[in-house]
Amino acid sequence: MIAVIALLAVVVPASRRIFVWVALALTAVQIAVHDDWMAQTVHGLSVAAFVAAFFSALTTLRHAAQTSPAIAACGRFLANQPPGRRYAALSVGGQLFSLLLNYGAIALLGSLAASSAREEKDPEIRAVRMRRMLLAIQRALVATLPWSPLSFAVAISTSLLPGTSWSTLVLPSFVSGLLLVGIGYALDTIFKPRVTRAAPRPPSEEGWGALRPLVLLLVTLFSLVATLQILTGVRTVGVVASVVPFVSAGWVAAQAKRGNRIRYLRERALNYMRRDLLAYRGEITLLSMAAYIGTVGSTLVAEWLASIGTDLSQVPAGVILVALVWVFTFAGQVAMNPILTASMILPLLPTAAAMGVSPTSIQVAVTAGWALSGANSPFTATTLITGSFAGTSPWTVGLRWNGLYSILCGTALSVWVLVYAFALS
Repeated sequence: MIAVIALLAVVVPASRRIFVWVALALTAVQIAVHDDWMAQTVHGLSVAAFVAAFFSALTTLRHAAQTSPAIAACGRFLANQPPGRRYAALSVGGQLFSLLLNYGAIALLGSLAASSAREEKDPEIRAVRMRRMLLAIQRALVATLPWSPLSFAVAISTSLLPGTSWSTLVLPSFVSGLLLVGIGYALDTIFKPRVTRAAPRPPSEEGWGALRPLVLLLVTLFSLVATLQILTGVRTVGVVASVVPFVSAGWVAAQAKRGNRIRYLRERALNYMRRDLLAYRGEITLLSMAAYIGTVGSTLVAEWLASIGTDLSQVPAGVILVALVWVFTFAGQVAMNPILTASMILPLLPTAAAMGVSPTSIQVAVTAGWALSGANSPFTATTLITGSFAGTSPWTVGLRWNGLYSILCGTALSVWVLVYAFALS
């Protein structure tokens, strides 16, 4: 991991390289104040390596999807729905895409949505259509973050919170996802913009069967993950990081003609290594160093809190759980990456036993807060990509377009977290 970061630090922009310098500074402080600095440093590097590996594994799915005719057909079908059901279709279909492609879903569906909107000649209708479609896509992705085994919210929280697993998290966090989708749909219905002229839309030539290949791929992926987890006992996030590249390879090979699949797969693998993976060098540096900084920095912060007499075990569990829902939003407004926030804060929390709640209750709060920040932080990939397609700033997307949505979702999620922790868990 040290060698990888050293190489990446040479070629990434200064905005990413600063994370490497901060990591080095924290390491120097660790060496100066701790005799066991080596163990803490190795632990931080192991978390950073996991984040880099998990992210790289997920990018193989994006690489395979880029040339899949079936995925393109799915996206066109969703983008070309008539106004009456377009938001709902993108909310449901967008979650299927997000499960598979994560943030790549916004890039893929966003480009198709923008292309569809540009076909509208009326500028008023075009602006309304663009905003509604992009918000549906963004909120669909956000709704999968609390429970998808392919999301960083689940992967990082599972690795940092002892006694947690995806199998115990998926049902309560799926409720969190339903709240995020349902509130978004309700707001779109209640505050649906009224245009001065009707927008006739020809019916889509493709039916809902266009989504069949996407559903089949997801069923295959999740079936493999579940089977291997049962057989090996390895946690879900570890199985996902191991299985996804092989599923991607099979997907790529299936796109080639018979008799040419091995050669085609080899060429695509080389292209992925030489082009796609290198294109993500900034993201890999940012995510891995955020994980390292949070993991190592949390030790120093814990010692500082102890030195000033702060004891989080004296804070009521309900206050901590609600704070976890909102802390990611506040941190996101000052450009703190959710991985950095989680890695910094979670090690500081009292144990679940000390709080009198289950470990899953804490994880439900963390993943809910992580997802909420994806809708409102002007510095996350969701708002940056959405703003780029809409031709507006991420501040507009995060705070104006999603301001009321975030307040309502944050309130609903806070109530749900408390209900689950003290009544259902």
